Amino acid sequence: MSTVDPKRHAAELARHLRVPPGEQVDLRHSHDPQRTYAVKDRAEAASNLAHSVVLLAELQERLAAQASNGVLLVLQGLDASGKDGTIKHVMTGVNPQGVDVHSFKVPSVEELAHDWMWRYQRAAPSRGRVCIFNRSHYEEVLVVRVHPELLRRELDGGTGKVTDDTWRRRFEAINDWEHHLDESGVRVVKVLLHISRREQARRFLQRIDKQQKNWKFSDADIAEHRYYDDYQAAFSAMLSETSTRWAPWHVVPADHKWYARLATSAVLIEALDKLDPQYPKIDPAVQARMLAARPDLEAELKG
Repeated sequence: MSTVDPKRHAAELARHLRVPPGEQVDLRHSHDPQRTYAVKDRAEAASNLAHSVVLLAELQERLAAQASNGVLLVLQGLDASGKDGTIKHVMTGVNPQGVDVHSFKVPSVEELAHDWMWRYQRAAPSRGRVCIFNRSHYEEVLVVRVHPELLRRELDGGTGKVTDDTWRRRFEAINDWEHHLDESGVRVVKVLLHISRREQARRFLQRIDKQQKNWKFSDADIAEHRYYDDYQAAFSAMLSETSTRWAPWHVVPADHKWYARLATSAVLIEALDKLDPQYPKIDPAVQARMLAARPDLEAELKG
């Protein structure tokens, strides 16, 4: 993958990863978490990521200056799929004042007192900003689908039933909200970091064996690892039902962290490049005052 034209290569890579709207996805058979489209090795990925970081910084600065559109990056993936590391490496060059990161954990008492989309809607980006959801509203069709007992507590005071219609209504609500965001000037960019069961187990072992990673270990993560196949089924349904024309999903193979980071940056670059933000044109009166101020400033430097 050449570094000559990062925009073109980003668009090419994103196209390979995109889930066509209406496609019925089965992650277990249709997506290889070890695949590295058009990237030979770690060294090539690192070189291209360095160029991508520079380009992202420029695009994000123009987005903030124009303040006409916002970008919401939805980042989903199993525990140890590399979400935190991807955010760190992909966004390392951007101005932190223009980026918000929200990590949605177990709902609080206040959040449970509202409808299930409330906490996500209130965190949506304003114009000129990039917002990253590290886990997102899609938890409401993933974790609770694998563990429906969690959802029953929220339905009709604990008496509600979870049915296929429950998921249909939730998928429709998500698609409608994302369509509304898109029509309101917020581009929704969705990435699923797809990790194999074997690689997830290997990374959990690292958290046990490496002292500097012990702090990442969680009994809950190990317990959830047993539900790997159930999560693959839930992810497949999510991709099939919510990859839309206005907010398509991108499945990023994540067994190689170096590839996942480059691929995620490519998806984000493509979205920002399509928005094509520009620096605002200066009002002629302001331009005149700028030019009038130059002689005094130049004289001060010479004095």
